[in-house]
Amino acid sequence: MIVEARSGERRAGAYLAPIGFGTVIKIGGSVLRDPASFAKVVDALGLLVPPSPGRAGVLVVPGGGPFADAVRAIDAALAPGDDAAHWMAILGMDQHAHLLAARTPGADVVETPADARAAHEAGRLPILAPYRWLRERDPLPHSWAVSSDSIAAWIALDLGAPELILVKPVAGPVDAVTDPYFPRVLADAIAAGRRLRVRVTVAMAAGLNEKL
Repeated sequence: MIVEARSGERRAGAYLAPIGFGTVIKIGGSVLRDPASFAKVVDALGLLVPPSPGRAGVLVVPGGGPFADAVRAIDAALAPGDDAAHWMAILGMDQHAHLLAARTPGADVVETPADARAAHEAGRLPILAPYRWLRERDPLPHSWAVSSDSIAAWIALDLGAPELILVKPVAGPVDAVTDPYFPRVLADAIAAGRRLRVRVTVAMAAGLNEKL
């Protein structure tokens, strides 16, 4: 399913000027629960290196998966508060980024838009550890209603990338497989005059590399 957001004025804040990225690929953290799915995703990402001549930049954003699940359990048991839990969960995404980069030949962990652009221009695949970027901008509510899907969508919008691909363990309509805040992020795209196309693809799908 494709959902599009376009035209209008953003309600608050400002996005970066586009820096040449065409696609953000968000790897669902739940993929980590199945080693075969994870291996297939890594193989597909490896085929994106080096970038095809003339192709706009691709940025990979990892989900939190079991790292964020650990934070949920700590939040329930020890109540660190919404702010601490938010940043702890985002640090879980950083851990997934390091795992993906370690397993994907030609990939680099990046923390900023400038890092991402430099990696792409060097023929590498940038995989975002988002804590630093988000900590500097702090664009989203500190709530479990905001998952890594909303974070990936906001990052795509901040970069000016027109496409977001969500890699999930199962297929489904965008509104059925994303978090409650996701529609608001798409509404921000409308308010900003930026167009975002969202696609869902399945980690174990045949020809996954052709869908990325």
